Amino acid sequence: MNNPLARILDNYRLTVPNYVDCLQNLRLILNYEKINYVLDAPKPNIIPEGASKEELVAYYKWQDDDLRAKSYILASMYNELQRQYENMPRTSSMLFHLQELYSEQSKIVRYTISEKLFRMRMTEESVNEHVLKMIDYIKQLKALNFSMDGKLSIDLILQSLSNSFSQFIMNLT
Repeated sequence: MNNPLARILDNYRLTVPNYVDCLQNLRLILNYEKINYVLDAPKPNIIPEGASKEELVAYYKWQDDDLRAKSYILASMYNELQRQYENMPRTSSMLFHLQELYSEQSKIVRYTISEKLFRMRMTEESVNEHVLKMIDYIKQLKALNFSMDGKLSIDLILQSLSNSFSQFIMNLT
């Protein structure tokens, strides 16, 4: 693999407890490769007779990118799991089945992360550390397909700051 981020896959194999982290790493790698669109974009229709050159190029590019994404996902798995998923037709179907397999765990993880995020209050740490920790929780929730509106995220962070920031918060709102 030419992708330097792919080394992540060597260190973090997909398991139930690390499903969220592994999925986030996979998305990072697919983003780097500029092929993350295959996770959400539907497979192009079968090429009709007389299709334009652009349609042909787009169709074959999607197929190649989907195969690369599927290969990265398979590379993140242990051999036994690879055998179960290697014949799946598309990357999106692999992720759907993985989410089904790990969904119960994901619910628990999502609940735990959201509880930490919503109850978080700034203590003795620096503002920078506190905000970065909250942003990390927000990103973890997004990886679990639980995303918040940007304004809500900002409000949540501002509400978690200590009282010494009240004048700062008043000036922002």
